[in-house]
Amino acid sequence: MISKKTKYGLLALLALARKYGAGPVQIGDLAEQEGIPKKFLELILLHLKNAGILGSRKGKGGGYFLAKDPAQITMGSAVRVLDGTLAPVPCVSETAYQKCTECDDEESCGIRLVMKDVRDAVANILDNTSVKEVLVRSSDAAKKAKKVIDYSI
Repeated sequence: MISKKTKYGLLALLALARKYGAGPVQIGDLAEQEGIPKKFLELILLHLKNAGILGSRKGKGGGYFLAKDPAQITMGSAVRVLDGTLAPVPCVSETAYQKCTECDDEESCGIRLVMKDVRDAVANILDNTSVKEVLVRSSDAAKKAKKVIDYSI
């Protein structure tokens, strides 16, 4: 499962993507709009800014904004910034590898082989899904949910 930090971070990214090109959004407004505790959101946005996903402007009219087009920001990049590795176990991590103490032979370990497949599948989906695509999918789903079929004659 993703952490609350990552869930809030993704919510904030999507909110900022909806306002892409309209200028910075103040933390307080974003926190209220998305129902995220303001202090927690400040920390999250700082992580995303340090990773180059967000930019910020200080002073009057300041706030946070996407540093690049939403189509260029992958969900995988955001999740890794906020939660770290996508691997379910340390022995299949590409960035935080640790040898399992229970395993005699990593190459033939069934658990490791399956968890590597899990990591690869999750990474493939997240790394090939942009923030813009998520907005489109969400919008399409909302339109479909609101569609009412009238059978009256």
